Amino acid sequence: MSEPKRLIVEGLSIEFAGQSVVRDLSFTLEPGKTLALVGESGSGKSVTARSLIGLAGEGARVTARRLSYAGRDLLALSERGWRDLRGREIGFVLQDALVSLDPLRPVGKEILEVLQTHGWGDRVSRGQRVIELLETVGVPDPRLRARQRPDQLSGGLRQRALIASALALSPGLVIADEPTTALDATVQAQILGVLQQIRQRGDSLLIISHDLAVVAQLADEVLVLRHGEVVEQGPIEQVLRNPRHAYTRSLLDAVPAEHARGTRLSSAQSGSSVQARAGADAPVLLKATGLGKRYVGPDQQARQVVDGVSFELRAGRTLGIVGESGSGKTTVARIVLGLLEPDAGAVQFLNVPWTGAGSGRVEEKTRRLHRRDISVIYQDPLSSFDPRWSVGQILADALDVAGIAFEQQRARIAQLLHEVRLPVELSTRRPLQLSGGQRQRVAIARAIASNPKVIICDEPVSALDVSVQAQVLDLLADLQASLGLAYLFISHDLGVIRHVSDEVLVMRHGKVVETAPVETLFDSPQHEYTRRLLGAVPRLPGAGATRVVPPVEPESAVLLFDESRLWKIAI
Repeated sequence: MSEPKRLIVEGLSIEFAGQSVVRDLSFTLEPGKTLALVGESGSGKSVTARSLIGLAGEGARVTARRLSYAGRDLLALSERGWRDLRGREIGFVLQDALVSLDPLRPVGKEILEVLQTHGWGDRVSRGQRVIELLETVGVPDPRLRARQRPDQLSGGLRQRALIASALALSPGLVIADEPTTALDATVQAQILGVLQQIRQRGDSLLIISHDLAVVAQLADEVLVLRHGEVVEQGPIEQVLRNPRHAYTRSLLDAVPAEHARGTRLSSAQSGSSVQARAGADAPVLLKATGLGKRYVGPDQQARQVVDGVSFELRAGRTLGIVGESGSGKTTVARIVLGLLEPDAGAVQFLNVPWTGAGSGRVEEKTRRLHRRDISVIYQDPLSSFDPRWSVGQILADALDVAGIAFEQQRARIAQLLHEVRLPVELSTRRPLQLSGGQRQRVAIARAIASNPKVIICDEPVSALDVSVQAQVLDLLADLQASLGLAYLFISHDLGVIRHVSDEVLVMRHGKVVETAPVETLFDSPQHEYTRRLLGAVPRLPGAGATRVVPPVEPESAVLLFDESRLWKIAI
């Protein structure tokens, strides 16, 4: 009689260069069950997951009283033994599919390699298995997708291809490390549906996530990690409904969807109010009228990616823009910033032409007069910083552009760091020496360096842990109140959008399908697509339904080439 496919972890500890990162971790994962590891960055979640497949990292020292799967001692495995185990018995899904998949070969060959490595089937059966796996994880037109490279697929399709690779040999245990981070609500729902199938077929799932609502949908049991130690462990309903530890409560308190709009999220002042926002009669700073943009793809077919988009942004207020990948959100932001010329329509900024099509086109030298009045915060500040520059140099560069005299810059840099609640000592550090939250604060400091009136926030908190996200959202609210800033806030996270916005604009396939005051839109959505988006959002226990909805429609994607860079647009 074969040993049950049970994962047993007793007293797991992990060290790097004598420094402990995980201490005395214990749990058991039975077949057909899902266990979630939650906690902030640095809590030990990912290194724990990697240690279970022999990839803890160079220089790692892994010890345990017992570490076994299906009766097999994992601590006694040779490298050859690990290679035999990975994929065949334990599947692993990484967070960033674009990085994890080979960019130079089609995703079908990525899946095929798993089958070939373990000697599964013959050439014909392996090819059939690849198509079958892509169908299983909900990839439309799998024969076409199997021939495409990762950069030719949307984020949701890439993630599903990565899951298909992990499921290729039907392993009894699948480990998924942040599998839905930065995915749109409906795509996230699709991925969660695929992951739920793992448990339904009697296999085990170990999920690592900082998103407690996602955990609530999938897990039977949750284990909360902080600084490498377990602070709370138990059934999902018990831990999320009645947390015993203050740290668990702080994680739950930081979820934007669980707070009234205008209240603070971070643990120090959770629930307290921020200053009042500007009213709906505030002056209009930015006005977009009938914006349109077309791209010609590699197949020489023109596709409309922005179609008739109009809106107004008023002083001191926040306009949220939501929609799936490929809905046109970022293209609209680039047009508003004057980085991309529209094919139709126009933008007025501070009551003067800013960008337009045809005879309404505006020269950059004209925009330069008001460049300092509009700024941007990107999703990934690390990629937007020069890694060779210190924080001080990054901010000094922004001050140069804003026309601040050199002799005034040192004092202004100190002031900016103070405004974003960073110690001035960080001015000598480089971006790689900062945490994710610190880097995002530097990005905010850079954005406000020129005293702008409008800031475009393009997914500014999507890659942050829930508690760090809470701090950044509170900071943005405080800066809006004290500086009178107006935000155009783009996000896939509807909980964040509800918390920060005054009005919300919903986009689909380049068009605005609904726009309304935030509470009206969330309480009484009029368009079917808006209702589907809201229905796809996972909820914490007691916060509403937690069902996974089917996709609105199958995804597809094309590669478009514009201004010497590749743009992936799902349509």
